[in-house]
Amino acid sequence: MIRREGDHLIVSGRLTMDSIGASFSDAMQPLEGKNWTIDLAQVEAADSAAVSLLLGWLRNAQRHDAKLNLVNIPDNLRSLAGLYGVADALPLNHSPQ
Repeated sequence: MIRREGDHLIVSGRLTMDSIGASFSDAMQPLEGKNWTIDLAQVEAADSAAVSLLLGWLRNAQRHDAKLNLVNIPDNLRSLAGLYGVADALPLNHSPQ
């Protein structure tokens, strides 16, 4: 589930191939504004679909000339991003700024 609170997106639950369909559609809505923080602290499980979601958010932000900050990345999601060679392309941070 993705909840918007101002310029923050709070992601919770499972980000897996079985559950991400509706979340991906919601995530690709235009990011209005210039600075967005996506908090993943409440993510319970993640697989390669979650990496795809993060890349989709990054493309969406770039299209709208917005800055994206990903915080509280679960260790397994950080590892997957590294495994797929996209960790350096993603703005992965440990905690909110």
